[in-house]
Amino acid sequence: MQWYIDVLKKYAVFSGRARRKEYWMFVLFNVIVSIILSILDRILGLDFGSGSSSSSGWLSTIYSLAVLLPTIGVAIRRMHDTGRSGWWILINLIPCIGWIWFIVLAAQEGNAGDNAYGPDPKAAERFGGPGQAGPAEPGYPTV
Repeated sequence: MQWYIDVLKKYAVFSGRARRKEYWMFVLFNVIVSIILSILDRILGLDFGSGSSSSSGWLSTIYSLAVLLPTIGVAIRRMHDTGRSGWWILINLIPCIGWIWFIVLAAQEGNAGDNAYGPDPKAAERFGGPGQAGPAEPGYPTV
C-alpha cells in the first residue's frame, strides 16, 4: 500500500526515476482496485449499457480518470530508471506487440548509479544505506 500512496503523492511528477518494485506494486494495487470497482459497478447497477457485457461503469471510469496522470508519471519514471526517455511509453500504441514490449522494458533492472534522469532510487540497498550492511566492517578502513 505504501508504494501505491507514494505514487499518488507524486501525482503529476514526470521527472526522476521509479524502481521496479514501485512500478509493479502500483500496477498490482491499481488492478485490484479496478476489479473491485467493476464488481461494485455491476452490483449497484452503475455499469454502462443496461444488461450489456460492458466491463466498465461509473465508479471504475471515475477511478481510471483519477489515476491517469499518476499511472503515466510512474511509467515515465520507470523508463527513466532503465536509461530510456519517457517517450518510450508510447510503444504501448503499437498494435498487438506494443504492450508486450513495454512489459519487457518495465521489467528490466534499472541502471546502477546515477543516470541522466536522476539519482539511483535503489542506491541505499546497493551501497548499504541506513539499516543495511555496508561494504566494510566498522572500524576498518575502506579501500
